Amino acid sequence: MARISHLVNYVASRDRRLADVLRVWLPPRSVRVWMVSSSRAGDGWLWVALGIPILWYGGEQRYRVLAVSALAALTGIGLFSFLKRVAVRKRPCAIQAFAWFQKLPPDRFSFPSGHSMTAFAVTVPLSLFYPSFMYGLFFCAASVATSRVMLGMHFLSDVLAGSAIGAGIGYMVYSLAV
Repeated sequence: MARISHLVNYVASRDRRLADVLRVWLPPRSVRVWMVSSSRAGDGWLWVALGIPILWYGGEQRYRVLAVSALAALTGIGLFSFLKRVAVRKRPCAIQAFAWFQKLPPDRFSFPSGHSMTAFAVTVPLSLFYPSFMYGLFFCAASVATSRVMLGMHFLSDVLAGSAIGAGIGYMVYSLAV
């Protein structure tokens, strides 16, 4: 148990150190626009918007693709909502404001990143159904995850955990459906 506590403290200290660096950094305007846009896209509308071309051009499996993606997203939302209430970890922006981006987060808790979990929960099955779009989908999901750290909404470990859990959910739902 002492080793787990030591590991948690080690990760938390690294998280805080990175947040302190990002808190005072003023990235170039193009990076700021990219991060804010990615975070907004991760609010859910990007994943819903992907459903339109899937309905039009998704082939015979389009309804299965949409059902699997929606189930993965909903599973992720349910799980991160539960985990946030259990972990009750403060957000970096709640500890101290970030210099260039100050927006109220969607909820009080940081662990795990719901945006990252949902992004990867949707990206994994979509990539498995449509491998030719894998790089673009993972770029979008990684951009959403990165934005959450850059904007002070999450610590790096929140995003890594959310991304890994989301990818696992996406793969599990896909495997059960195929």
